[in-house]
Amino acid sequence: MPAPISIVIPTLNAAETLPATLQALMEGLHTGLIRELIVTDGGSTDQTLEIADEAGAEIVTGAASRGGQLRRGCKQARGEWLLVLHADTVLEDGWTKAVGDHLRSGKPAVFRLAFRAVGFAPGWVAGWANLRSRVLGLPYGDQGLLIPRRTYEQAGGFPDQPLMEDVALMRRVRGVALLPSRAFTSADRYQKAGWMRRGARNLWTLLRYFLGADPAKLARAYRR
Repeated sequence: MPAPISIVIPTLNAAETLPATLQALMEGLHTGLIRELIVTDGGSTDQTLEIADEAGAEIVTGAASRGGQLRRGCKQARGEWLLVLHADTVLEDGWTKAVGDHLRSGKPAVFRLAFRAVGFAPGWVAGWANLRSRVLGLPYGDQGLLIPRRTYEQAGGFPDQPLMEDVALMRRVRGVALLPSRAFTSADRYQKAGWMRRGARNLWTLLRYFLGADPAKLARAYRR
């Protein structure tokens, strides 16, 4: 039987963070979970593609738009399951046990969000994200997404948009589980802007999206 999971990672000048993300995935190769690694790049000018190539990834290239990149990458996947990760997300040791146990359910799932930072604020923001996942079924993209490929396709896949592509997809997917394993993501954006300020800004961006704001305009404001 082929390994069940295709890993899909969107990248854009991710040379600093991608090696740690890939190193954590080695556990999945050793346990026979990972069938293939797909890196879908949006025009990197650093060493991202060299790192991906050395790791044995299938590389897909195209315009820089996270939703579009994910859509292209997932289209190439052959596994029964997709595991979509950001290039600065590192799965904690032992993640394969949680994922392997979950596969029998046939349901989509996300990891518990954690930040590579300590203190009250990182815990509060991560706690809110995990609560949002559990109650509303709207996880952050930083939490990773484990989803049967058939479910992904039935939901229409990721839309080609630069922001909120994860929210757009998850609004069409039901019954998302929260895995008993963490995904550690970079805290840089929060530390630069301030934890509470960044968290409030994210909520405001989400509200504007629900009210019909253009994702391209939201993306420009989000990256300032």
